[in-house]
Amino acid sequence: MARRQFEGGRLVIASHNPGKVREIAELLEPLGAEVISAGDLGLPEPEETGTTFEANAELKALAAAQAANLPALADDSGFCVDALGGDPGIYSARWAGPSKDFRVAMEKVHAAMAEKGADAPDGAQFVCVLALAWPDGHIESFRGTVDGRAVWPPRGDRGFGYDPMFQPEDDTRTFGEMEPQEKHARSHRARAFAQLVDACFRRG
Repeated sequence: MARRQFEGGRLVIASHNPGKVREIAELLEPLGAEVISAGDLGLPEPEETGTTFEANAELKALAAAQAANLPALADDSGFCVDALGGDPGIYSARWAGPSKDFRVAMEKVHAAMAEKGADAPDGAQFVCVLALAWPDGHIESFRGTVDGRAVWPPRGDRGFGYDPMFQPEDDTRTFGEMEPQEKHARSHRARAFAQLVDACFRRG
């Protein structure tokens, strides 16, 4: 079945996370979309009641699209640690608490892993699902993943969220130590975004 195309013009980024909005806006810049965030429009943040990344991305995208009467792109992403059964996963932001302090969140992850013992695996994965919704309820969604390991202590002051704690496969640096453009080229969000662009954006 053919994917629906984004026809250009204004596109709402359905997020109130400045780091996430900035990263998505940078990825969209070459495609000619006129990006505006849900925060700039004063849209409320819907309660994330889904039990999967796909469900949460889709409900956020649809809520923003219908509230703004514009196409909207939402991201639901998380840090999934093997030793913790995939946690914090879809609850990654909640582990940062009401103040969204990801230093606290990383400390919680480290403490939870330490409780599993020295032999616990350090494997981890970043997951991102991007959902593009239209006001009429149509939704397209795409998943990207990057495998790696959880490291301690965190390294680097670039990126956001759990980036300083995640070292991707085939690299000795964390996402927090990479230049933004390098991370954009290989991140879970970039992988989901590449699928989105191939399916829903006209180029050239």
